[in-house]
Amino acid sequence: MSQTRVVVVGSANMDLVAMAPSLPRPGETMLGTDFVMVPGGKGANQAVAAVRAGASCVFLGAIGSDAFGVTLKARITAAGVDTSHLRVVYGASGVALVMVNAQGENAIMVTPGANDALVGLTDDELAAIRAADVLVAQLEIPVQTVAAAAVAARAAGTRVILNAAPARALPPELLAAVDLLVVNEGEAQAFTGRGREEPRALLDLVPRAVLTLGDAGAWYVDRDGTEAHVPAVPVDVVDSTAAGDAFTAALAVGWGEGRDVVDAVRWASAAGAACVRKLGASVALPRRAEIDELYAPG
Repeated sequence: MSQTRVVVVGSANMDLVAMAPSLPRPGETMLGTDFVMVPGGKGANQAVAAVRAGASCVFLGAIGSDAFGVTLKARITAAGVDTSHLRVVYGASGVALVMVNAQGENAIMVTPGANDALVGLTDDELAAIRAADVLVAQLEIPVQTVAAAAVAARAAGTRVILNAAPARALPPELLAAVDLLVVNEGEAQAFTGRGREEPRALLDLVPRAVLTLGDAGAWYVDRDGTEAHVPAVPVDVVDSTAAGDAFTAALAVGWGEGRDVVDAVRWASAAGAACVRKLGASVALPRRAEIDELYAPG
């Protein structure tokens, strides 16, 4: 089996993660129990997760000229991701302020910083996309950049997976280039007006879709009539911050390796479960052996 070539286009943030018994209410100050500062951003997380799941990965993103940017590039590169196309722009890097309670639930505020400057893909970036097996994108960067990357991938025969988070209006050319859409229930509600009760509503937008539902598992649907529920893998939850990123990356790797899509969703569910057992974002992303340990074939 050849190694899957993944390109991730997306955000890179420095995550400032604090844990406390509960999430503070507006106007409330409380004492936390733990703090970590780790690289994050959906794009960087998914790039690292793809490498740990067994793929080679090129990351297309932007960092600031600040100290956070230096740390971000060093950490992402050390994880085995190809950062040769990573842009450095003057100013602040993206930052995420993450609060996590004792049940693993979180509240997150993101300031985009350099991520908003990721516009106008270069010839080298487009060449990397065309050479990949799978393009993975999210919506924490300008949507026109995501659309340009997806259109280039579609023209080259590269599969396109869009993790449409955070939910925002999607241009027709982007939807036309998407092979597989990954959304959670809130995002599905935003796009279709329907949640878990009607995952097939997503097929009005794209030919294939995965609706993730946390501890209720995930639904896969496609226009060929497939509708499959994949149960969640039961684990003790410590922090759910990057579970969706681990899921999306593993889905891309598994599908790129030749698994049928439903089986790739099962493997991705194992990746998400392995991730929530640890605190933090990129530091919690599971390696392939951890995914295989929890994976249960259908």
